[in-house]
Amino acid sequence: MKEKFVTINRNNIRYLEDGQSDRNLILLHGLGGYAERWSNLMPHLNEKYHIFAPDLIGYGQSDKPSVDYTVDVFIKFVFDFIETLGIKKTFMIGTSLGGQIVAECAATQSPIIEKIVLVSPAGIMRKSTPTLDAYTMAALYPNKETVKNAYQMMVGPGKQVSEISIERFVNNMSRPNAKMVFLSTLLGLKNAPDIFERLSKINIPTLVIWGKEDNLIPFEYSHQFVSSIKDSKLVAMEGCGHSPYVEDPEKLADTISKFLSKGV
Repeated sequence: MKEKFVTINRNNIRYLEDGQSDRNLILLHGLGGYAERWSNLMPHLNEKYHIFAPDLIGYGQSDKPSVDYTVDVFIKFVFDFIETLGIKKTFMIGTSLGGQIVAECAATQSPIIEKIVLVSPAGIMRKSTPTLDAYTMAALYPNKETVKNAYQMMVGPGKQVSEISIERFVNNMSRPNAKMVFLSTLLGLKNAPDIFERLSKINIPTLVIWGKEDNLIPFEYSHQFVSSIKDSKLVAMEGCGHSPYVEDPEKLADTISKFLSKGV
């Protein structure tokens, strides 16, 4: 993986790049996330795809301008990122907030996007959960204890939580404006229009993957999401919580590769 930076609308944006295939794949992390959240998955996909994983604007080491972090801001950022890098066609994968952004981008019916994969996407759940509360607490008061507790709740009891991921989260959320971005994003999601109408506009093949033991955005929401997208399929990840890309990256990569390769 190579760490790179690009200027988009006067903002310095960081991203990771891997693979040399002529088939492009963009990965979008979730709320409070950063590009390295995909680092367990990328080695399983880099032979088949040219991968781009940005720190979304406002997150990780990307600039954090003082704006309202609405869904529309993230949609514009993604298309500006694609245009700046000169990408003509791409697959897209997003998790949680990133999944919602990918779905919203696909709903524009842009010919650039070929297929999408949504991993436990946000957008439907309108009430909080204890795990989301713990995660929000970790973002606002970032230390090893609060972050480890939140990550443990996300993956489920008895599973290993990476010390490096904890340290990265603490460091990123301690950056200037990071908490403002997090809260602004939460507010933007809360005030966003109902997503169902836009999901019905998605006209490309869509794979929805959901951890059966997801405590942050429970599995029960998966059927509502899938039923709103015409050409979509649901895969339940047994034994996984909210982060299959961390918990079972090999199985997830196999599922993704089969879907993206089908019909190509």
